[in-house]
Amino acid sequence: MAVLLEEIVQSVELWLKLLRKKPQPHVDPNLDPVLLVPGVAGSILKAVSDDNGKEERVWIRIFGADYKCRTKLWSRFDPSTGKTVSLDPKSSIMVPEDRFGLYAIDVLDPDMIIGRDCVYYFHDMIVEMIKWGFQEGKTLFGFGYDFRQSNRLPETLERLAAQLELAYNASGGKKINIISHSMGGLLVKCFMCLHSDIFEKYVKNWIAIAAPFQGAPGYVTSTFLNGMSFVEGWEQNFFISKWSMHQLLIECPSIYELMSSNFHWQHIPLLEIWRKKLDKDGNSHIILESYPPAESIEIFKEALSANTVNYDGGIIALPFNLEILKWANETRGVLSCAKVPSKVKFYNIYATNLETPHSVCYGSAEAPVTDLQQLQFFQPTYVCVDGDGTVPTESAKADGLNAEARVGVPGEHRGILCDHHVFRILKHWLKADSDPYYNPLNDYVILPTAFEMERHREKGLQVTSLKEEWEIITEDQGEGDNLGDSKPLVSSISVSHEGDELSSRAEARATITVHPQSEGKQHVELNAISVSVDA
Repeated sequence: MAVLLEEIVQSVELWLKLLRKKPQPHVDPNLDPVLLVPGVAGSILKAVSDDNGKEERVWIRIFGADYKCRTKLWSRFDPSTGKTVSLDPKSSIMVPEDRFGLYAIDVLDPDMIIGRDCVYYFHDMIVEMIKWGFQEGKTLFGFGYDFRQSNRLPETLERLAAQLELAYNASGGKKINIISHSMGGLLVKCFMCLHSDIFEKYVKNWIAIAAPFQGAPGYVTSTFLNGMSFVEGWEQNFFISKWSMHQLLIECPSIYELMSSNFHWQHIPLLEIWRKKLDKDGNSHIILESYPPAESIEIFKEALSANTVNYDGGIIALPFNLEILKWANETRGVLSCAKVPSKVKFYNIYATNLETPHSVCYGSAEAPVTDLQQLQFFQPTYVCVDGDGTVPTESAKADGLNAEARVGVPGEHRGILCDHHVFRILKHWLKADSDPYYNPLNDYVILPTAFEMERHREKGLQVTSLKEEWEIITEDQGEGDNLGDSKPLVSSISVSHEGDELSSRAEARATITVHPQSEGKQHVELNAISVSVDA
């Protein structure tokens, strides 16, 4: 009987668990809507069969990734439309719009289980923002796009306008906060320039994160000559090869639009090549040739002059594309004319503290380059500057816009999207934070911890004593510093007023003591006393 009763109890408990509703996340109805815009390679892409409408994810996928890249994503640029068109004539590329656009920019390979964080894009930020009170489809939206295309492709900009209108209407007519990452910043800037009326109608704030406003010179130079890997570590063994990515990106206008602009760099980005040269007497010399951005074009042309791919049994030439370069130069002209509308506020978060390729060098004095068409087989070396590993800080800061604030955060180009330092800044700018003491510009928090004031009269004098304490929390504390072992800093100040016919004589003295602690914290005490002649 006892066993039966136990089984009944267990069954009831199980039933109660099934009835128990999953707790709903907190929703703050006062928040303004947010639209997340990713950068290059930051959107899921699907190939749709023209014959039967069947869809398959071709970016990103781990298994079969290289084959699908070659068969579905390789493309050719059409100068008459400015669009790069897939070589496969029987399918077209589309971006899924599930979850109000968030699905395409959340986890780029939803099927991946082991090492899944390597294909996170906005995932951590979406999770964090939902904790703050944002709600998918009401105050949180995404915009994925075909990142192969130009950042000013009319088709993409029309989709962005439609998504802004969707977010505006779904939130009850509230203006939108755009948060862009990387190349998404160039897309938004193009839209702001070419459709300023729509931008001003729907947008309240634009926050750009790690945007390559003046290009990413080292990244693009090595991409044109060697290709790139979007996934690091063991996972890249299952992903798209650098060679396949190389052939894809040579026909992508978006990559050409990331080339170095006519910007007054502190140090001009160079393409350097160690070469063997013969003098007029036939003697060989090893010299280091240096080419600034404009002169590097001739090197790209020669190095890629014989570049071909085999597609569906045919040989297709894929040289450095001068038609795309012309289009990209026109895009840079658009970007240079962009202005933030008067009713919109712009914020810029740029990353720092990582060595970032700026100038690229091929060959060496011991192993010079003899044939430019062999550059793709050389391992480049880099002259680096401060940045996020991809975009130089100098480029990300130079937005050319009227900014409310520009804030530097130590971090890696894509990793900055899951940085809690960045979350803290965003929460403040989005007004999802009620902390009035937080200041993103110098990134510290002042927390009042004690306040005491006492007044009394003594022998014809008015005496006021004050004691106040604060805790200052900052993340600027250097590694290895042990503030807990430091002595308190003490400072004092005194002020006196001699008095006249209209006021009494008064004097005040204050002592400030700073007690250094650990983990970037400091405890501050203020003790003050003022004495005045009782009127």
